Amino acid sequence: MYGWHLRILRVNLTTHKVTTEDVDPKIARDYLGGRGWAIHYLYKEMDPMTDPLSPENKLIFATGPLTATPAPTGNRYMVVTKSPLTGALAHSNSGGEFPTWMKRTGFDMFIFEGKSSEPVYLYVNEDQVEVRSAAHVWGKDTHETTDILKAETSADARVACIGPAGENLALMAAIMNDKHRAAARSGVGAVMGSKNLKAVVAMGNKNPPLYNPEGMRVERGYVQECGRGCEEGFEHAHLRNVVCAAGDQHAWYFADTEFFARHV
Repeated sequence: MYGWHLRILRVNLTTHKVTTEDVDPKIARDYLGGRGWAIHYLYKEMDPMTDPLSPENKLIFATGPLTATPAPTGNRYMVVTKSPLTGALAHSNSGGEFPTWMKRTGFDMFIFEGKSSEPVYLYVNEDQVEVRSAAHVWGKDTHETTDILKAETSADARVACIGPAGENLALMAAIMNDKHRAAARSGVGAVMGSKNLKAVVAMGNKNPPLYNPEGMRVERGYVQECGRGCEEGFEHAHLRNVVCAAGDQHAWYFADTEFFARHV
């Protein structure tokens, strides 16, 4: 199926056992995107009354069908769990390079279950999957953690991790990737800390299959051309013209795709 590997990596942090699962293509069609997949699995597998900071909560990293493709702004991933901040569904989003490298491991989604008895991190290099000790980086901030884990794995790897806020279960804690990108909504970093999971380190070369690679490149070029001339400090204002030209602007309560004087 295009855009997907149709594979999930499941990590039991209590036992450090790692398993892989194939995904029914129907799920990919019925639950669009990384958020759709992740919410489906969370609802199917977890009691909604679960304590968000208990081992029974699940923490899911999920990519989408455009991740690791040439699609502009497509390289994102979702962190889905039960929020310790709201007690409801958490779906926090981040971009950068980590989502691409996560997808290139050959897996679309990582599901973390249970709680490790000691700090650990997950290292994934395609079919090489290891749960490793993170005792030496526990207590360190996300920048230092990223540098240390890249040094001991590979300079080509990408890292998503928590800092002291997540370790201490602060409800505003984020999961930081590539040092400066954040999955920051709903306290997902606290859930990661509650599992003694310090970081996820990902790398690989397995791109998902594309239906029309040349067409994707043409569309990417079109969007890039529309964005040329964007001045520093005015990026988002300029994007309004881009999305209107592409017919992708939601106007007048979704009744139109462009703003006109009649709407005023």
